[in-house]
This record gives sequence, structure tokens and C-alpha cells, in this order.
Amino acid sequence: MDQIELFFAGTGGSVPTPRRGLPATLARLDGDRLLFDCGEGTQRQLIRSIGLADLDAIFLTHLHADHWLGIPGLVRTLELRGREKPLDIYGPSGTVKQLAAVGIASGKTDYELHISELDAGDAIEFDGYEVEAFNVRHRGTALGYSLVEAGRPGRFDPERAAELGITDGKEIAALVAGDSVGTVEPAQVIGDPRAGRKIVISGDTAPCEMVEAAASGADVLIHEATFAEEDSARAAETMHSTAQQAAEVAAAAGVAMLALTHISARYPIRKIIEEAEAVFTEVVVPRDFDAIDIPVAEKGGPRLLRPDDVEIEQAAAAQFAEAAEEGAAKSED
Repeated sequence: MDQIELFFAGTGGSVPTPRRGLPATLARLDGDRLLFDCGEGTQRQLIRSIGLADLDAIFLTHLHADHWLGIPGLVRTLELRGREKPLDIYGPSGTVKQLAAVGIASGKTDYELHISELDAGDAIEFDGYEVEAFNVRHRGTALGYSLVEAGRPGRFDPERAAELGITDGKEIAALVAGDSVGTVEPAQVIGDPRAGRKIVISGDTAPCEMVEAAASGADVLIHEATFAEEDSARAAETMHSTAQQAAEVAAAAGVAMLALTHISARYPIRKIIEEAEAVFTEVVVPRDFDAIDIPVAEKGGPRLLRPDDVEIEQAAAAQFAEAAEEGAAKSED
């Protein structure tokens, strides 16, 4: 897999502001598109930024309204666009009942809609990676998600191979495939296996060992920072985290980058950044429509992209525009 990019459609807390929408993060993994949480207005945020791509799955961290209320409109819009492929929605216990209460899961979409409930330890397999659920500490049942790329084979060393007399393409292919060529073993010309990339999304949570364990060695930890440390008592009462606490989790887990989200409008962003950086230096606070690119390790570490650097999904935007009139006509039927 080449591309792993996280696009932030909504980075605000429980209440939207002029600058920050409700929680929604889109993972772009080559051709796959996974949405983590879907606050009210998410489809509009996507349409006015990178385009409303054909999602492969939606993962909900918990069932507080600011994290899922965008689903009914999104599901309907995808239908009006003529979606044909199935859509999977995953969430904690209670997800089926909650979505059924607003008319989702009633089987009335033109495309197949599959809604599944996950427990901690459940993993959904995709081509080349998996998404595993883990428990977090929040009011009610709440999950975090760890997106883990499959490991990659070690790098082939052509210079060492030439020293051992291996120059023929078929012989090189055999060694890369794990077969010996004469007295030359694959381990002599191929380096150690390389770990896949890992992204961890905390959802809403108080600081906890479960997030720290899941995020161990992660390339990116997306962690909520609803409060500043001066309001740590309020954070504990509501089972949220301060920016300092999120940074302490990141430091303990040894992540490469900490991205703070679920940002409250009550604090200046500089205050949140400074509080976190006092504990952990590799901190970013993405704005809506920012992204984080996560290259393979040999090409460098994760980097924050501003909107001008984010790839717009032109095909998806064009598809939406072409379907607009037809969708409007269907909605009048």
C-alpha cells in the first residue's frame, strides 16, 4: 500500500463553531476510504473540501450525537447519487438500535447497508491492513480504533546480490519470493521485514492505559483534547482529556506524531499547543480540511498538510455534480 492519509473533516468539540465542524476523520488508503465518526454536517464538510468520495466503511467511536448525527443525511445523499456498492457501518453496542431509531437500518436504501456492532478486540480485515477496536474510558460504551498496515518484506540489496553472483532477473525474483538460489539464501540479500504503519484514533476518552497500549509505536495518535489543564477537574468529571494528558499518553506510547482534536472554542489554540508541547514535542492541532500524510518509514515521518497541499478527489466531486439534478428530482418523488 502506498497512500495513507488522514483528512480532518471536523475537528471541533461537542458544539460546531464557524471554524470547526463536528468530529469526522477520513482515512484515505490507496483506493479505500474509511470514515471515523460522522458528526452532523460531515457530508457538507466533505463536499466543500475534497469531495464526497464513495466510502467503504464508517466506524463510530460512540453514540453521543456529535459523533454520529451526520449519518442519516450522508446515507440518503449517497443513495441520491446512485450508489450501488454496499456500505458497512461499525460501532459499539447499541449502534443498530440507535440508527434504526432515525430510520437507518430499515433496508430502504437502494444499496446494501450493513450495520455491525463491535467489541474490544474485534478486528475488521481489509486488503493490506486491519482496523481493530479497543475500549476507552468515556461515558457509556465507547471504542477507539487502531488502523494497522500489514508488514512489508525487507528491502532487496542488489549490491550484495551482485557480490554473490546473483544478477539474473529470474534468480532475483526467486530470492525475493523466499526461495534459495544455489547456495544463496534469501536472508543474505534481503533485509529484515519492515513493520506496517499504524494510526490510532482515541475517540472521546479520559486518559487511559488502553489508549497507551493501542498506540504503542504508532505513527500517528489522534487524541481528543477537550480541556486545558486548568479545567482538569471538569475533564475528569465528563471523562474527557486535557491537552497535557493527551501528550502524556503520546509520550508514554512513543508515537511519532500526536494530533489533537475535539477542540473546544473556550481556549486559544496556542494555549492547547503549548500545554501539550511542554510534555511531548511532536504535536499538531489540525484545522478542518487539514490532512496528515503518513509515508513509509524510509521516506520520512508523518507531516501535516494544509488545504492547499491536500489532494482533492476530483472524480468524486464531478460525480456528485453530475448526480445533483437527478438526485433533486428523486427527492421530489
